[in-house]
Amino acid sequence: MENKIPEAPQYIKDFEQLGFGMFVHYGLYSQIGHGEWVFKYLKKGMSEYAKLAETFDCVGMHEIVATAKSAGCKYICLTTRHHEGFSLYDPCGLSDFNALNSPAGRDLIAEFVEECRKVDIVPFFYHTTLDWHHPDFENNFDAYLDYLYKSVEILCTKYGKIGGLWFDGNWSKPNADWKEDKLYKMIHRLQPEAMVINNSGLHAQGKMGNPEIDSVTFERGMAQPLDRTGQPKYMAGEMCETLCDHWGVADDINFKSVKTLIESLCNCRKVGANFLLNIGPNADGTVPTMQKGIMESIGRWMSTYGDAIYNGRPYIAYNDKQEFVLKDINDEKTAYIFKFNVQSGGDVNVSLGFKEDGATTLERFDAKVESIKWMDNNEELAFTQNGDTLQVNFTNFTYGQSLCVRVAKATLK
Repeated sequence: MENKIPEAPQYIKDFEQLGFGMFVHYGLYSQIGHGEWVFKYLKKGMSEYAKLAETFDCVGMHEIVATAKSAGCKYICLTTRHHEGFSLYDPCGLSDFNALNSPAGRDLIAEFVEECRKVDIVPFFYHTTLDWHHPDFENNFDAYLDYLYKSVEILCTKYGKIGGLWFDGNWSKPNADWKEDKLYKMIHRLQPEAMVINNSGLHAQGKMGNPEIDSVTFERGMAQPLDRTGQPKYMAGEMCETLCDHWGVADDINFKSVKTLIESLCNCRKVGANFLLNIGPNADGTVPTMQKGIMESIGRWMSTYGDAIYNGRPYIAYNDKQEFVLKDINDEKTAYIFKFNVQSGGDVNVSLGFKEDGATTLERFDAKVESIKWMDNNEELAFTQNGDTLQVNFTNFTYGQSLCVRVAKATLK
């Protein structure tokens, strides 16, 4: 019994089915435009920094949600309160430091949830556990935890069904008693189908943590296979990644390529983990042009290969090649073969790095194959199969097309 892999509850299976989400870091720091941790590098105290609430305004959540939809994201995790302690929601008297007491003058989380539901996107709430603004965080930690508990309770009761709570900051007091059991049990009582996720931080990627947690995190580190054998419960996995070097909007043009981000998305799904890709909106809640363009470009890829991302589950991976295979969770006769670095077709004189089509050998392919077709154009691919060795003659993209990672759909006998 102790060597068995626990069965995943349905709400965790639903989370894994979402596959691809968008993270959003938005707060007072967005007005400065130097990243979400800018307070720590300003030569100002919190009383001076908090004056940013006097100029905080937002045109609305529509463009943020529309950006996620254009990318093919199935869920959005928004910072309801970041480390600066400013709430985008109504904390119902717990604190005056919130969007309602700013020029925005309203509950932005209520708007966010409404916009998500219009387009069938699942809302998730990020909430800090570290707080630079609240004096009790340093002076009376038990009182602060009560404030945190009541804050999260509001998020669990005021906005209807949510996808989950995503916490960040326990690493700031590694030896403290955060009373996690009490907090997480309250969430599961009020939102029994909500995921509970607590970011383990840059230096503890994939750490299991409290047994009430529903997913481990791999912050900006590639997700790894999880050994769930003998674990008390099934935990999902999720990698969160940035478009550039910062989570909040910044003076930062060090953007990752669309190819790199798509490959990261694919490699997350290779091990069964979700991919949570961050944007940092402008001060007014609009999305910077470059960020919007990258997300739309990923959406172009997802519009073609999205079924493989949402429905595919780990089947075969290799140590000596990038290619891997997923099986469709809804159709046992369908598998998806992910092929990296596919060349753009054309003439050797015009296509940089051009090479002829070639065969790729996939070992341990024990399912019998009936046919293989590219998902983007339904082109039949020639193959041979000898036992559990499958050799596929992958072809280049046609001239005028180059979509980074290419996926073939294999129909199994």
